[in-house]
Amino acid sequence: MDSTRVLPNGSLHKIKPSDAEKYDLIIVDEAHKFRNDTAGGYTLLQKLCKTRTRRRLPDGSFASKRVILITATPLNNQPEDIRNLVLLFQDGKNSTVIGNLQHFFALRIKEYDIAKRVDDERKRHAEIIRIYELIREQVVTPLTVRRTRRDLMADKRYKADLEQQGISFPHVEKPTPILYQLPPELDALYDRTIRLLAGPEPEGLTYNRYRAIAFLSNLKLREKYERADLVAQQLATIMKTLLVKRLDSSFIAFTKSLRRFRDATDAMVRMFQSGNVYIAPNLNVSEYILEDREDELLDAIREAADTDPTITIAEPSDFRPEFLEGLKHDANLLDEFVDEWENFHGVDPKLDEFLRRLNDELLDPKLNETGKLVIFSEARDTTAYLTDKLKKAGFESVLTVDSHNRKAVMPVVRANFDANVPVGDPIGRQDEYKILISTEILAEGVNLHRAHVVVNYDTPWNSTRLMQRIGRVNRIGTTAKKIYIYNFYPTAQVNSQIELENKAKLKLFAFHSALGEDSGIYSPDESLESFGLFDRAIEEERDERLQFLSLLRDFKDAHPDDFRRIRNLPLRARCGRVTTKKEVEGGSLVFIRNERRDAFYQVTQEKLAELGFVEMARAFRAEVTEKSSPLHEKHHDDVRGAVADFREKLEADAARELAVDHTLGPNEQKAIRLLAAATGMPHVSAAEKALLTAAQHAIKLAKFQDLPRKLNKLQKDATAKSGKPIVSTAVYLDKLMDIVRSYPLEVEDAGDLDKPESDIDLSGFEPKIILSESFVGQS
Repeated sequence: MDSTRVLPNGSLHKIKPSDAEKYDLIIVDEAHKFRNDTAGGYTLLQKLCKTRTRRRLPDGSFASKRVILITATPLNNQPEDIRNLVLLFQDGKNSTVIGNLQHFFALRIKEYDIAKRVDDERKRHAEIIRIYELIREQVVTPLTVRRTRRDLMADKRYKADLEQQGISFPHVEKPTPILYQLPPELDALYDRTIRLLAGPEPEGLTYNRYRAIAFLSNLKLREKYERADLVAQQLATIMKTLLVKRLDSSFIAFTKSLRRFRDATDAMVRMFQSGNVYIAPNLNVSEYILEDREDELLDAIREAADTDPTITIAEPSDFRPEFLEGLKHDANLLDEFVDEWENFHGVDPKLDEFLRRLNDELLDPKLNETGKLVIFSEARDTTAYLTDKLKKAGFESVLTVDSHNRKAVMPVVRANFDANVPVGDPIGRQDEYKILISTEILAEGVNLHRAHVVVNYDTPWNSTRLMQRIGRVNRIGTTAKKIYIYNFYPTAQVNSQIELENKAKLKLFAFHSALGEDSGIYSPDESLESFGLFDRAIEEERDERLQFLSLLRDFKDAHPDDFRRIRNLPLRARCGRVTTKKEVEGGSLVFIRNERRDAFYQVTQEKLAELGFVEMARAFRAEVTEKSSPLHEKHHDDVRGAVADFREKLEADAARELAVDHTLGPNEQKAIRLLAAATGMPHVSAAEKALLTAAQHAIKLAKFQDLPRKLNKLQKDATAKSGKPIVSTAVYLDKLMDIVRSYPLEVEDAGDLDKPESDIDLSGFEPKIILSESFVGQS
C-alpha cells in the first residue's frame, strides 16, 4: 500500500515509507479492497492513523491525521457496496452530505432490487441509471475530488505543474476493430449456436441440468433450498453467460465448454434411468456418474452429508415431469452441436487473422516502438491455446499468466513489462519476453507500460473492463506517445467493408440479446444501438466542478478587488434576474448552509427540488454585462419554502436517530442491550461506563458497521448452548472493554451520564440563507 504526500499546489508525490510519519495526510490506494469489508477497512485505517507520528504545530499542539481513499471506480458496484465504502468516513445517521445515509441507501438498495426484476430491458436500464445518478449526485460527488487526465491538461495550473515535473500522458488512439471472417458453413453454425444458447425451446437450451432444485415437486426436499427458483435461474444464467463468452473467446474454449455441458446433462439423464438423482453442489457428481463410479459417489455423499445440508438423494418421482423432458431436449441438441463443432476442428479464422496481423501490424516497429504486446482473454483455455499456437508459429518469447501461476510469475512480469522498475532494482529489468498473454487476473492493479499495444482477443463486454485493461499500459512512466487498442469481432464473408462492419455489429447485438442484463456489454450511459466499443474513441470525462473552480481562480487572479468584495457580501444577499427560460420563470434559486452541509434549491411554480453543485453553478452563472432586476413577489415565499424543506429533513434525520428501537436492525438493538447491561455489572468504573455509553451512541449513529457484530459474537462465544456463561464476569467484561476501546469513541464527561437525552436538539445546525436569486420573464 502506497503513501503519497499532497503538496501545496495540489500535486501528488510518492514518499518513502520511512518518511511517511512526517506528513499529516495519508493516501490509501486500491480503495476497492474495503468495499465489502468495513471491518477490515476500519482496522487498517486505525492502524495507519495510530502508527504515524503526528506533526507538532507552532503552538505546541499536534496536527490530526487525515486519510484519503483512492479508487478508480467508485460507482462500479451495487448500492450496498458504495454505502460500505462511504461509511468508512461518514456516520451512517449523522452524515455531512445527506443527513441519514443509512435511510438514503436503504431506499436505493430496495429500488435497485426492484429494478433488476423489471422485464422490459429499457425500463430496467433507465431505472438503474436513475438510481446511480441519484447516488452520484447526492453522495459520491460531494465526497469526491476527481481529476481525470483531460482535467489536468485542460487546466493551465495543473498543466504547468505537470510540465514542471516532466510528466506527460500518452494519447489513447480510437480502438481498431479486427474483423475475422467466418466461411459460410461456419458462419451459419455460429449464428445457430447463439440462438441455441439464448434459449428457450424449441431452438434453444433449457439449462435444466443447472435448475434441478426448481423442479422438485417433493415439498420436503424443496424446503432444504431457500429461494430455489431464483438460485436455479441464477445457475442457469451463469452457464449461459459462460458459454456465450466462450464462443466469442475461441472455438477451442467454446467446444471444450460445450462438451462438458453435454456430459453433465447426459450424467443427469443417466441418474434418472438408474432411479437415483444426486443433488450435491459441492461434489463433482457428473464426473462420478460418467466414469461409472457411483459407489465412490455414495461414499463421498455419506461422508459429507453431516456437514453439507445441500446434499440430496432424490428419486425421479420427486421431480415434475417437465424436468426430465427438458434434460432430454438439451441432451439431444448438445449431442448434435458438439458433433458439428468438432467437424470444424482445426478451422480457426480468428487465429489465422491474428497471426497475420502480428508481423504485419501489431509487432511492426513503425507502430509498436517498444516491441512488446499485451493480449487479454477471459478464458484460460484460450490463453493456453494461444500460447501453444504462437510458439508453434515461431514466437518464442511468450509469457502466459492466469490465476494458477500469477503469484509465481509476477516478478518476471514486472521485470519485463513494468516501466517503473528502476535500474539497479533487485528484480532488474529484463527483456526475455515480448508478448504477454493474460486472463483478467492482470486487468487491474499492475503496471504493464513497457508495452503500449493491447489486444482484446475476446470482446470487452463492458466499457469499465475495457478501460481497466487499457489502464495497464496507459500509465505515467511509459515512453510511448500513443496507446493502441485492438478488439476482435466476428463477421461473415462478404465483399465490402461496410457489410463486414454491419455483420459484425449484428453479431454483437446477438451476443447482447443472448446475455440480457447479465453481462452488460455496454456502459450504462451508452445506448445499445451505438456499439460504442466498436467505434468510439476512448476518452476520459471532464469534471465540470473543476471547470467552475478554474473560472473562479481566473477571476480572482484578474479581479482581486472584485473577488474580495464578492467574498465579503453579507448573508442573505439576493437579486433578481431576467430569464428567457419558461421553466424557471417565476421561480428562485436558494443556497442554504448549516454546520453540517450545504444545500442548493431550485423553486419553480411546479416543484421545489434540491440540486447538485454543478447544476446550481450553471444556474447561478451570469455574464458581467447582465443587469439585475427587482425580485418577484413570491421570492421570499420561495426562500421560506426551501428553508422549511431543509429544516424538515434535518428534523426527520434527528428523529430517526432518537427512534433507536424502530430504525435499528436486530443486531444493533441486541448490541445496545448488551452494552446497557454491562454498565450495570459490578466493578465497572465511571470511565468504563462512559465508554460503554459512547459505544451505544456510536451504534445509534451507525458509526462503526462491525462494532455490533463483534459485540454479539463475543456474547455468543461466552455463552454455552444451555444459556449458561462459559467465562467469568470479569473475563467477559475485560474482553468487552477491549473491543470497545479499539474504536475512536467520543466520550462525554462521566458526570453527565445520568442526564436524560433531549428530544430533538438542532442547536448549532440551524440553516443559514447564504444567497438567493429570483427569475422574471422578459417584458
